[in-house]
Amino acid sequence: MAKAKSGDTVNVHYTGKLDDGTIFDTSTDGEPMQFTIGDEQVIPGFEQAVIGMEPGESKTTTIPCEEAYGPHHPEMIIEVDRGRLPEGAEPEVNQRFQVSQPDGQTFMVRVTEVSETQVKMDANHPLAGQNLTFDIQLAGIV
Repeated sequence: MAKAKSGDTVNVHYTGKLDDGTIFDTSTDGEPMQFTIGDEQVIPGFEQAVIGMEPGESKTTTIPCEEAYGPHHPEMIIEVDRGRLPEGAEPEVNQRFQVSQPDGQTFMVRVTEVSETQVKMDANHPLAGQNLTFDIQLAGIV
């Protein structure tokens, strides 16, 4: 039977969990996720875990944060005056905003704290700094 290798398009069912067992994402209730190995469509550690698997095979793998969404960078937490937000904006904790830099680049931030005068936002990926454990089943090689 064929084993998944770089360049293959694969269908994968997965459940992703944090160190404390909290499930942060799963495909088990729907269609499998499809991606091409080597096209950097998924985090590197996930892609590496699928390489060498045969259709129907299942495995559990833990991906350190460095091979997932990277470490959490405290310098990517910013605090802004509420007056700099768009008129009428009512920020709430965990709300996500798209922020534009003076050079035109945009990025997503998540509100982490709100006061009468300030809003603290985190530009790190929500899973940055987390080791991720995946239960993976290779549903097929396309």
